[in-house]
Amino acid sequence: MTLEVTQSPIATNVDIINARVPGYKDLQMLLVHQGIIKQILPMGTVFKRVPAPNLQVLDVAGDWISLGGVDLQINGALGLAFPDLTAADSQLLAEISQFLWNVGVDGFLPTLVTTSVDNIQRSLAVIADVLPKQKAGAKILGVHLEGPFLNFQKRGAHPAEYLLPLTIDEVKRVLGDYAAIVKVITLAPELDPTGKVIPFLRSLGITVSLGHSQATAAQAQRAFELGATMVTHAFNAMPPLHHREPGLLGAAITHPDVMCGFIADGQHVSPTMLQILLRASNYEKGLFLVSDALAPLGLADGVYPWDSREIEVTNGTARLPDGTLSGTTLPLLVGVQNLVKWGVCDVESAIALATDAPRQIINLPGIVFNQPTNLLRWHWDEATKELTWQRLLS
Repeated sequence: MTLEVTQSPIATNVDIINARVPGYKDLQMLLVHQGIIKQILPMGTVFKRVPAPNLQVLDVAGDWISLGGVDLQINGALGLAFPDLTAADSQLLAEISQFLWNVGVDGFLPTLVTTSVDNIQRSLAVIADVLPKQKAGAKILGVHLEGPFLNFQKRGAHPAEYLLPLTIDEVKRVLGDYAAIVKVITLAPELDPTGKVIPFLRSLGITVSLGHSQATAAQAQRAFELGATMVTHAFNAMPPLHHREPGLLGAAITHPDVMCGFIADGQHVSPTMLQILLRASNYEKGLFLVSDALAPLGLADGVYPWDSREIEVTNGTARLPDGTLSGTTLPLLVGVQNLVKWGVCDVESAIALATDAPRQIINLPGIVFNQPTNLLRWHWDEATKELTWQRLLS
């Protein structure tokens, strides 16, 4: 649920007062000059304001102020699956960017799930062409390749015929001329006993995420030592936590430099297990929210094509005909609201999990000075126990 997005009250020059800001103690004031956050100061701080024309003051009365969300794993929207991108889809891609902006997302990584190398290359070419031309809406920040270097036994809904061995030669073939726009790649580390692929990917500036994997804790730890810093949709498509073999997830949770993405739709992981994960991982210090949304995001429930197969979406959950869970069609910020509604997370941490934490994993700044005012205002209604948000537009 969201508050209606309006064109006010943020002006080019404004002092936002009595704001709660994730990562900051007590109430803050944000001083905005020409659409840029110039200072974030505790309320009551004595300061000299730079003279600014048409200066406005916005009292948010204890509401939370954050940047918009960043979605590092989103497979499509408005009926378009990103692995199916063609040159004719540029306008639809722009519409998706605007749609995502409207549901509170500032930036995203179009995620290409396992498909043929030709399809991957075609989609990468389209995104590479669009990247420098972006205007309004959520910004494409690069690409997330979820596959095709996945463990057959943990492939989930990924088509088996397109899985590839994890070698440097195969990685080069998949990346082609587009390594510069690939920001994250999900792989199963046990497929590369040589240990050469992860350092190669890191040398290209690509964040390596472990997922769709049967890796033991020892194999995962070795991958982290080689440079992997992320885990894709924690709990899903990996061995469960076990008291004698903690597996990939156990190794990730206990590693100080690894962050795990997770889905908070109530289907991929139960709220109880999410509470365990959140506590064990120190909330936004070790985790970040993703939507893992599929192409029907923004459309009604129903049956939709999905590569050469079909998925059925019911109440925002997508499954293959055999019942295999394939994803969701809920926007990223619904996950924030769910965490608070389920009582597994306080408001500050829930907001940070979708706004600050994803930025951290791809080395983007959080809500600090000199950032544009792409801000969200969050309101907690004590009577209804609902968390709602609205955009504060420049």
